Amino acid sequence: MIKKIFLALLFVALLAGLLAGIKVLQIQKMTTQKEAMVIPPAVVSTTNATADTWESVLLATGTITAVQGVTLTSEVTGRVVRIDFDSGDRVQAGDTLVQLDISTETAQLRALEASENLARITLARMTTLVKQGTATKSEYDTALATHQQILAEMDALQAVIDKKTIRAPFSGMLGIRQVNLGQNLGSDDAIAILQHLDRVQVEFTLPQQQIAPVQPGIEVRVQGDFLPGQFLLAQVKAVEPVADSATRTVRVQAVLDNPEHLLRPGMFVHAEVVLPEKQQVILVPATAVSYAAFGNSVFFVEADARNDGLVLRQQFVALGERRGDFVAITSGVIPGQTVVSTGVFKYRNGQNVVVDNTLAPEFDLKPSPENS
Repeated sequence: MIKKIFLALLFVALLAGLLAGIKVLQIQKMTTQKEAMVIPPAVVSTTNATADTWESVLLATGTITAVQGVTLTSEVTGRVVRIDFDSGDRVQAGDTLVQLDISTETAQLRALEASENLARITLARMTTLVKQGTATKSEYDTALATHQQILAEMDALQAVIDKKTIRAPFSGMLGIRQVNLGQNLGSDDAIAILQHLDRVQVEFTLPQQQIAPVQPGIEVRVQGDFLPGQFLLAQVKAVEPVADSATRTVRVQAVLDNPEHLLRPGMFVHAEVVLPEKQQVILVPATAVSYAAFGNSVFFVEADARNDGLVLRQQFVALGERRGDFVAITSGVIPGQTVVSTGVFKYRNGQNVVVDNTLAPEFDLKPSPENS
């Protein structure tokens, strides 16, 4: 019995040894094949880093405001008897817009005019009598005061009449009419919005560290979603002398002509403040940068010292401003170096490559893709 168990164990041991030997031979064969296998080089598209001169610009978002704009109201209460404008009309300074009822004031003014005429005649007569010595100086003073008092009352009444004739304070475009005939207009009731649109302002803020070079007269390019591919030129008019203590930003105001009335107060726009100093930059396509949390990098294509081929070398870089298809490199690249231009996420440091730029895309500082 023991002999049979021993022979069985021996058989199992021999079988296990045989299987292990076969496996070792397989592994050795696979290792030899792997060492003999040559990985073909990857195909890459390349471009050269270039030096360029860029404008120094400060970017901001702004709001269009009117150089002159107001919501028209009446200083006094009264009933509307005439409306001389319609919604959207263009008016000139001094044009009558709304007339309130002045019948009572007109009647009172005629009565005062009669009293003023009598007081003026009395004053003239008293002047003559004083010269003749038949009237006292006190009587003359009384006549003079009476005449002046009536004139003052006439001026006050005329002021009320003028206030009930509501005129355009400046030339511009009226908004939607908000008053109706027969309405009892209060002093806080809106009549219409009046905006001068031939010249408008754009207001925006800049961080305190960027405000030093911004001075009145500097050019500002204004762009909006309603002007695709276009921009309007403005000039800085004023810079707020204090910074906002909460945001540490400074308010800037620029003005620009708006002859076609494309810009309306309240619109959102992009503003580019063009500084006089130029900046020297080194450019690579934005697609040449491998973006990562631990650091951004590019791949240089260099000669392989081990053979006659080409190899990739990964280089960490510091990025600057991006414009169009390009990004500025502030450190890590010098002009003329060859970098991989596309598909950098799939390459690794030290990888053998061959260059094929047949299908390489074209890069532009001001790309304008067509919508299809």
